[in-house]
Amino acid sequence: MDTHQHEEDPVAARRDRTHYLYLAVIGAVLLGITVGFLAPGVAVELKPLGTGFVNLIKMMISPIIFCTIVLGVGSVRKAAKVGAVGGLALGYFLVMSTVALAIGLLVGNLLEPGSGLHLTKEIAEAGAQQAEGASESTPDFLLGIIPKTLVSAFTEGEVLQTLLVALLAGFALQAMGKAGEPVLRGIGHIQKLVFRILGMIMWAAPVGAFGAIAAVVGATGAAALKSLAVIMIGFYVTCGLFVFVVLGALLRLIAGINIWSLLKYLGREFLLILSTSSSESALPRLIAKMEHLGVSKPVVGITVPTGYSFNLDGTAIYLTMASLFTAEAMGNPLSIGEQISLLVFMIIASKGAAGVTGAGLATLAGGLQSHRPELVDGVGLIVGIDRFMSEARALTNFAGNAVATVLVGTWTKEIDKARAAEVLAGRVPFDEKTLVDDHAAALPDQRTEEGEEKARAGV
Repeated sequence: MDTHQHEEDPVAARRDRTHYLYLAVIGAVLLGITVGFLAPGVAVELKPLGTGFVNLIKMMISPIIFCTIVLGVGSVRKAAKVGAVGGLALGYFLVMSTVALAIGLLVGNLLEPGSGLHLTKEIAEAGAQQAEGASESTPDFLLGIIPKTLVSAFTEGEVLQTLLVALLAGFALQAMGKAGEPVLRGIGHIQKLVFRILGMIMWAAPVGAFGAIAAVVGATGAAALKSLAVIMIGFYVTCGLFVFVVLGALLRLIAGINIWSLLKYLGREFLLILSTSSSESALPRLIAKMEHLGVSKPVVGITVPTGYSFNLDGTAIYLTMASLFTAEAMGNPLSIGEQISLLVFMIIASKGAAGVTGAGLATLAGGLQSHRPELVDGVGLIVGIDRFMSEARALTNFAGNAVATVLVGTWTKEIDKARAAEVLAGRVPFDEKTLVDDHAAALPDQRTEEGEEKARAGV
């Protein structure tokens, strides 16, 4: 009995230390804001700290997606189930992106956020810079999904290329049957290693958050924020309405889960996104936490990575409002027809913008360049506040993907509802030690005892 207690103490201590880590992140953000206002010159020079931390996280994305999808697809005996989950997820993503677009258009047309603003030469030049190399045709996008070699997807950090290679490997292992099981076990061990490395990287989060926040406050100051407050506040409110009203209603009606309890369960991930302004930084943790919640590995492995490329609710709202804002600021408002054609193009072009800080800005510039080149200069107006809007964008995208995973799990009956209720009630805490939800590690005795009781009852 005593031995068991001694074994658990270090785990509890480690878990407690992660609380200090996230408190340190909050402290670092506040310190960064202070330094940004008091010493803007110094603060701008701190930007590499934030960039370095986000790059460390991005370094882990490809191996995590590969391991998760291969394990998810490879462990399913029927390929049809993978197709059903993927088809259902993509259909849902398409519908929700359309709803987000419609909400963004409605609010943007009501607020008319850009009326009364005037461009300076510097701002116009900044807009032109963002447009360079941003546009991409649909054939280029589709061909870009195919990597040059089997391993180049990992070295180039392309999410969609990694997704393709992982799906091919998963289906190949599935077809191999028993012969593929040793490979699956090996990939399972690699996944644990990757998550352990990620756990080590997370301890650099306070430094990264401090550098990123200090740099953006130092660069924009208070004056830039005042003149653009309308679009910022409007965008935040719109994102809030989308998450709590639209997604909240769907989650309650379909899965019977309260949106607040799900968001509370993902609180640390939201804090991480807030400090890095990139939803990609929380992707590995979302995969681990959704599995811990009781959603099956195949559903999580397919829905989460696909959602990061196609389920861009926050980006859809941002692109609609930012386009209307830019057109009005340039004194050349878009007609309803132009709004719809331009924004449909942008959603297709924005495939990877969810996880990359600032990619939404490049997508906006690229879309305007291809449809209304005379409006590109106006993108410079948004450059100053894009970093702040990028946070709401990333938070909304992340919430959308978490809800999508639960809904797809519910529709395919691949979610353990009893376990989800226990987890959301806080009775089965997430194991922060490794970020891997080995059910044996998360519930060391419970499952074994239940199994023994059932066996006894059967006998």
